[in-house]
Amino acid sequence: MFKQIALTLFTLFGISTVSNAQLAYEIGFIAGPVAFQSDYGQRHDQSTNVGNTGFGIGAVHWINFSSAANGNEYFNEHFKVRSELSFSHTNFQHFGKWIEGKPSAGKEKLKAMSGKTSLLNIGAQLNFSPFTTIHEFEKYVGSFYPYLSIGAMASYYNTSANSSLGPLGTPATTFDKYLVPSDDHQYGFATESGITFSVLLGVGVQYKLDEMNDLLFEVRYQGFDSDWIDGLNPNRDIYKENKSRDSQVWFNFGYSHYLEF
Repeated sequence: MFKQIALTLFTLFGISTVSNAQLAYEIGFIAGPVAFQSDYGQRHDQSTNVGNTGFGIGAVHWINFSSAANGNEYFNEHFKVRSELSFSHTNFQHFGKWIEGKPSAGKEKLKAMSGKTSLLNIGAQLNFSPFTTIHEFEKYVGSFYPYLSIGAMASYYNTSANSSLGPLGTPATTFDKYLVPSDDHQYGFATESGITFSVLLGVGVQYKLDEMNDLLFEVRYQGFDSDWIDGLNPNRDIYKENKSRDSQVWFNFGYSHYLEF
């Protein structure tokens, strides 16, 4: 499913081969915190969400068809095709109830664990504004352009898992469930690199700063088709609490500039 969505959106992005006279372009950047939902810590726990928050940056390019005379006025006025090259990095530790309370050997092993992951993403999205047309937004300084987005990305990830007690992989340093083989790996942890696909869902708003420049803010969910992005993946047939795949939520602030041809 992930690859089919990615192919569809990259095909849409290929529409950029249409003549420049019919297209409007924007370039810009985004940056902000990234809350990673992983196998570290306790899901839906505030200390985990805050503690395992990283950062992301990206370069963005938009195309819209508001000047095209192809008879599809609704699409032209309400949709933009967006391409993006972005990078995110997150450090991980265990938080929440699994390390709190009465000390134990298992809790000390969890406290000693740490990890990190870096992602280089490239992909495309389709932005849709149900309330405001592109021409209405472009007319007035101080106006808003709220939008929804859906898209897909291909990502190269580089992740590692470590312990301050020593190398992971022995009962002396590693919590029991991470010593069990999982998903064709020797253990439920890994230090590795690879390529993964993800689906994007977002909501945002652009603010018309002046005729040629906008500010933007968006919240975006990125769900991966792999559960190894954070370096942990306990055997889900045994440990049911780890049934969800890795994901992250971006809180992006950004800027866009319109290009003239």
